[in-house]
Formats: sequence, C-alpha cells, structure tokens
Amino acid sequence: MPPRPSIGTQASQVASRRKRSKGDLTSQAILDTAERLLETRSLDEIAVDELTSGAGVSRSTFYFHYESREAVLLALSERVADAMHESAALWLRRGSEPPEDAIRRALTAALTLWRNHGPVLRAALRARDVNPRMREFWSEVGRRFIDAAAEQIERERAAGLALPGPPDARLLATVLESMNEQACFTQSLSRRSPARDRKLVDALTVIWLRSVYGITQ
Repeated sequence: MPPRPSIGTQASQVASRRKRSKGDLTSQAILDTAERLLETRSLDEIAVDELTSGAGVSRSTFYFHYESREAVLLALSERVADAMHESAALWLRRGSEPPEDAIRRALTAALTLWRNHGPVLRAALRARDVNPRMREFWSEVGRRFIDAAAEQIERERAAGLALPGPPDARLLATVLESMNEQACFTQSLSRRSPARDRKLVDALTVIWLRSVYGITQ
C-alpha cells in the first residue's frame, strides 16, 4: 500500500497551479514533520528541536513561521477542517442525489479523513480543553457545521422530504454531529479495517436517515 499523503502534501496538490515560495515550502515541511511525529506521541512530548530537525530548518526559521508548537497544531487543524467541510458538502449540497447516497458518501469521506489524519484531529480536539485559541477555533468549526446541517434539515423539511420537528433542526444537527465526531474519534484509534469502517458508516447512515427523514431500512 502506498504511503498516505499528509495534510500539508494534500494542500500543496490543491495549490499546485501557483508557484510556491520558499516560505510555503518551509511551512509545509514543518507541518508534515509535526503530523508524522503526532502519529506516535502527543504534542507535549514533541520538542521544537525535533520539528526543526525533521523539517531541515533552524530554530530561528521555525519561530519566523510559528510562534509555538501549539501554533503548528492550529495550522494543521485549519487545513484538516477545510477538508472536513468538503466532506460534509456531499450531503449539504446533494442536489438530486438520494439522501441515503449523499449521507453515506459524506460519512465515508469523514471517516476516511479521520483514518488518514486521526493523530492531528485527536491532538486538536484534546488541545481545545486547555488551549483557548484551539477552543475558539473548534467552537467556530462546530458552529459552522451545525448551522449548515440545520439549514439543510430545514430545507429538507420545507420540501416535505424530512420529518418535521421536534426537535428543532439545530438541536438535531448538534446531536448528530456530536455522534459523528465521537464515533469517528473512537474508530480512528483502532487498527484499519475496511469491513469495520463500512459497518460504522452503515450504522451512522441508518441513524441519520431515521432521525432526519424517518426512513427505515
């Protein structure tokens, strides 16, 4: 199996049409190093010297780009959050696609993201309990997700496709998004298994369909 791309590498592919500066490459090298180290250790256990050594830069260069290890984690979080929104959009902008198909694709994409970048996501979510900047960032990410999901539920209700409330759309979206986060967090801690991942996606899809649309399988 080929090595999976890092968050920094994925972002660089998206931006491949523009010529990257030396500073871009340096930032990416630092982020890639941090992501790799987070696979085996917590952020507190990673020294700045390890980040500089892995990225091939000096300490002064590191601090030119990031004020701390926490700032590096925040930058990684920003990138992975963008990818999370892209996965959610598979349902939020489903068009004429059947709800079951759109929800299943969105959940599969979200779980794949957790599988590929679980160490970063877990470190970020743990950091929000102790780091005010991370707490503010993830609170905003959560609000964005919940607001968008609630709006989609309201649209589906208005079209006669989804069950009417109660609960109100925002509360329902909050509960479902919290369920997704906890389920994916736990699954990312286990050994990779396509079969187990499909079962989890199947279960989450059923819950979403029943809760939003009243569809039973």
